[in-house]
Amino acid sequence: MSADDDGRGLAFTLVVLLGGLVFGFGLALSGMAKPEIVLDFLQFEDLGLLFVMGGAAVVSALTFFGATRFLDRAPLTGRGYTRRLKTMDRNVPIGGVVFGVGWGLSGICPGAAYASVGIGNLTILWAIAGMFLGAYVQGFARSSGTDETDTVDTVSTD
Repeated sequence: MSADDDGRGLAFTLVVLLGGLVFGFGLALSGMAKPEIVLDFLQFEDLGLLFVMGGAAVVSALTFFGATRFLDRAPLTGRGYTRRLKTMDRNVPIGGVVFGVGWGLSGICPGAAYASVGIGNLTILWAIAGMFLGAYVQGFARSSGTDETDTVDTVSTD
């Protein structure tokens, strides 16, 4: 699906690209694109990742708080704001544990993995291939099963 097919234009694409550039630059600058630093965080030896995650949480919270209160529509898409509601099911904690095991084994989370390639860590491509394969296997298993707990409701906040 192209950007035009889903109602998102060039401005949206450029903002997403800019966000990705800032994200990758910040990960590389903070050292979080290096698996050894992430593993040090997971062993409570280097807590710098808390500042990275905390900064992201503050920016996101302020943006969503301000945007949903002072704007009636998203500036780039013109769509009304909605909340994604999903009930807690068994897949959330199980998926979280599996994600955590993968993060601990590889020393990198998905976003940082791509930034790690950007700083020359080509070995991380094996972890990225594993992420794609794991997501594919999970998607295949879910599509062949009859688990209906994945329904997501969208509620307008207008």
